[in-house]
Amino acid sequence: MIIFEAQSVPLKIDSDDIIRVGNTRVRLNTVIYAFNQGYTAEEVVSQYPVLRLADVYAIIAYYLNHRDNVDAYLRRSSDVAANRRAEIEQKLEYQDFRARILARRQQQENQHTND
Repeated sequence: MIIFEAQSVPLKIDSDDIIRVGNTRVRLNTVIYAFNQGYTAEEVVSQYPVLRLADVYAIIAYYLNHRDNVDAYLRRSSDVAANRRAEIEQKLEYQDFRARILARRQQQENQHTND
């Protein structure tokens, strides 16, 4: 007789309300984005060796069974990230830093052109 054991999905919500895979820093967004781009579970693990293959398969199965909820989470997550980025880009410190970096890049390109 075969005994079946229910397995939990290896997802955890961190203190910033970001869903991560197991005890890793890899986000659910990362795995689902790769899957939707056509990557296999094996390819995801090869890019993120901290992940377990069985966990990636479990996450993909969970996604396929709960696509509406996961897609809604991904949209909210994307909106939060866009808002945070906009807030950062409005700060004077960021604008000054960006201007310095762009000026340095332009200077380096000019040096390479003159060489």
